[in-house]
Amino acid sequence: MKKQALIAMSGGVDSAVAAYLTQQQGLDCIGITMRLFSNEDVGITGQEEQNKGQIWQVNQKTCCSLEDANLAEKVADRLDIPFYVFNLAEDFKKQVIGRFIASYENGATPNPCIDCNRFIKFDRLFLRAKQLGLDYVVTGHYARIEQNGSRFLLKKGVDSSKDQSYVLYAMTQEQLGHTLFPLGGLKKSEVREIAAKHGFVNAEKPESQDICFVRDGDYARFIEYHTGKQYQPGNFLDLQGNVLGQHNGLIRYTIGQRKGLGIALGKPMYVCEKRPNDNTVVLCENEKLFQKELYANDFNWIAEDTPSNPIRIKAKIRYNQSEQWATAESIAQDTVRIVFDEPQRAIAAGQAVVLYDGDIVVGGGTILKVS
Repeated sequence: MKKQALIAMSGGVDSAVAAYLTQQQGLDCIGITMRLFSNEDVGITGQEEQNKGQIWQVNQKTCCSLEDANLAEKVADRLDIPFYVFNLAEDFKKQVIGRFIASYENGATPNPCIDCNRFIKFDRLFLRAKQLGLDYVVTGHYARIEQNGSRFLLKKGVDSSKDQSYVLYAMTQEQLGHTLFPLGGLKKSEVREIAAKHGFVNAEKPESQDICFVRDGDYARFIEYHTGKQYQPGNFLDLQGNVLGQHNGLIRYTIGQRKGLGIALGKPMYVCEKRPNDNTVVLCENEKLFQKELYANDFNWIAEDTPSNPIRIKAKIRYNQSEQWATAESIAQDTVRIVFDEPQRAIAAGQAVVLYDGDIVVGGGTILKVS
């Protein structure tokens, strides 16, 4: 009996080629697009909704729009595979949008793409595939999965410019064992060539760049719309506690930010701390943004069980950063202390820290605090 796979089709070229390659491997494929939010969730209401004439957001720089679903369906038709839309909007609202807002309100910097992969693609969608008796979930991520004895390893994609292993660190052994990443061994240029060769309508579709549910990139306006709150001004402070001016609401600032502060200080100053308890934002000079030590919680070890002793490893604190040498030590059940050899700039609570041994993802977690 043929193995069966559920293909997550976003409407982009990557998931289209992933579906084609899975089919070429001899698996029976079912294509699905996830409906992740309603008009109301992303702020499309009234006349704007009528003008759009659509049931959910369209933005060429994001994914998950009605147009994307139509493109995915056209690719599925060309491949002659069944296609469905799964409504996961309630889960997405709670697990992704809700976490995104709470993180900003608590002074942290969220990574909603990681939450979407963790709680939607490889939790709710994975469970749906399991309930349907399907063998695999397939996505267009640029990453690789290899089996090493009884353990499954998550590895970087071959195309270093597209590698997405950083946003997949939360995957469990069960999920890795029932997931396929057909693009992990390909370069983006090769993926587009395959799409063009087979006449896929999205062969030249631009990359998705922005957060899908924030229509115009204005995170603060989205949060205010979604919560109905007006976030109050507060003080900008320096490291000595002196008042430098007034900020326009804590949610409008991120660690390391320089532009858009709205005050003139005679020298470059950067956001280095956000304090929700007293609604203040601390500014500092660039050199004060560099720190060596962080603590991460909710840590997921992939390549090995939780180590009993400190390990020498490479780590990175943001998606586009190259890994840096560090020492990692498990200090509690799911908490890890990481000390970098060299100070790192603008380490932000709420972001992910991911550990690497060459191409292998050793594990990762959420940055809790910096010291």
